[in-house]
Amino acid sequence: MLITLHSNGYEVAVNTMGAELKSFKDPSGKEYVWNSDPAFWMRSSPLLFPTIGNLRNGETTMKGQVYPLVKHGFCKDTEFEVKDLSDDTVTFLLHANEETLKSYPYQFELSLTYHLSDNELSMEYRVVNHDTEEMFYHIGAHPGFMLPVSSGETLADCELVFEKAEDFVSYEYDLENMEFNTEKKVVQKAEGNTLPLTVAMFDSDAVFFEHTNSHRVSFLNTHTGKGVTMDYPDFESIAFWTPTGGNAPFLCLEPWNGSAIFHQDSDIFSEKRGILSLMPEAEKTYHLKITLEA
Repeated sequence: MLITLHSNGYEVAVNTMGAELKSFKDPSGKEYVWNSDPAFWMRSSPLLFPTIGNLRNGETTMKGQVYPLVKHGFCKDTEFEVKDLSDDTVTFLLHANEETLKSYPYQFELSLTYHLSDNELSMEYRVVNHDTEEMFYHIGAHPGFMLPVSSGETLADCELVFEKAEDFVSYEYDLENMEFNTEKKVVQKAEGNTLPLTVAMFDSDAVFFEHTNSHRVSFLNTHTGKGVTMDYPDFESIAFWTPTGGNAPFLCLEPWNGSAIFHQDSDIFSEKRGILSLMPEAEKTYHLKITLEA
């Protein structure tokens, strides 16, 4: 079921399935969120929890047992409860249940609140550990944005502008073994705080910066300055992705706390790179904001 938020002509739609952002339109009706065309990618903005990316052989060890856990976790295929709905705000809630316990043996509570204020969409992720043991997890976002935003626009017409200068060193993703490797790094062709976009950047899947000086990045048309800005103050990493070949008309901006499996990682979930943890009855919130640069 779609939940729609409104604020001074701006409109956001979020699906109760996965608490997934499906639409963000400006007052002219222009759409900025990817339309989920299955010919390219059937998602639009999945919530990544309790893992990011894939695990080795699709399984991992938690609490001394081996559990299957799908890529990016189960939230994207799980119905969320709707709470505190108003014209411009909604909270989606998920508790551990019989299905989640089959792949993640922790009693958790996860909520995602969306608040729309004109051209700004604020998102608050809240994780609570109701288990009797320390709980380990990753959390991240995966919103895809339309390309072109303007008629005739291509990837080569766009750039990523960070708030601070970056070294733009990313990890190469090994498509054969489906893993990152700390020994395989790529220096992206960039300068200062600006990263021009090319199709070839994504030949090996996502471009992943494990640590950034910035916690704000804009995806902009170099000619018009239009696009989106993302603030990710509580996320350590960010990745960018469009399917290999450059034919898909969207780009994903993905703030992560965690990542897909690294060659150096063990198969024990608590030892995964970038793992987070909460003690029993502790909680943590993470904030994200998407601004339309129309």
